[in-house]
Amino acid sequence: MQVGIFAKTFPGTDPASVLAAVSGAGYATTQFNLACAGLSSMPDVVPAETIAAIARAAETTGVSLAALSGTYNMAHPDTAVREDGLRRLAVVIEAAATLSIPLVTLCTGTRDPHDQWAHHPDNADSSAWVDMAREMEKALALAERHGVDLGIEPEQANIVTSAAEAMRLIANMGSRRLKIVLDPANLFERATPGQARAVVADAVERSAGHVAVAHAKDRFADGRFATAGHGIVDFSDFVARLKATGFDGPLVTHGLSAGEAPGVACFLKELVR
Repeated sequence: MQVGIFAKTFPGTDPASVLAAVSGAGYATTQFNLACAGLSSMPDVVPAETIAAIARAAETTGVSLAALSGTYNMAHPDTAVREDGLRRLAVVIEAAATLSIPLVTLCTGTRDPHDQWAHHPDNADSSAWVDMAREMEKALALAERHGVDLGIEPEQANIVTSAAEAMRLIANMGSRRLKIVLDPANLFERATPGQARAVVADAVERSAGHVAVAHAKDRFADGRFATAGHGIVDFSDFVARLKATGFDGPLVTHGLSAGEAPGVACFLKELVR
């Protein structure tokens, strides 16, 4: 199990300097974002020289690229906004394939028209699931064409809120290209340590064999997010349960400052050992 970090944790728009910072903080792999190469996260085009710069930076630093962010609101109430997001996702998927990045991460979306990470009461309406699933079918067609996997992350504010719903979507799609990004801190909001441990344990069991990347973000009992190791997520139990399912993929931290990154790397490396 490799320990990684979001590349956007570190400032800069030069892939070489960003990946050097990733390596310098003690991480072997990263979840990359095209903003770290001077583009928007979901650009209209990725120039060939940008692809070359990212590839060169990864080779020079020895940092592998575990995933590439391709998040847009797959359940946006405006069809035109979803169409534009899908168009940009095609660009990101092609870039991932060219760079041999195995996974593009997605956002299953929300009915909130302004923030793809914000809860909306209409998320529970069946039409929201239908719109998201139609979008996912189109995204998977792109992924199949380019030989890239797509990762959905259960999030309390999005359409897919749990491992059970992620597995339902995978079953509905019937594609081996659809995987799960499992972040324990996104599986609950307010909880006691015992309740959090039970929710996370159930999610690991339900998603066994379908997790492409695990995330390491934490949460306080009152619902606020925290740096890994500072909240109520039992990371020792989380990692042990992942190992028991046979998971040996990247464990990627985020939601922390660049200054905290070296300490979290030490914390996570000790757990995966």
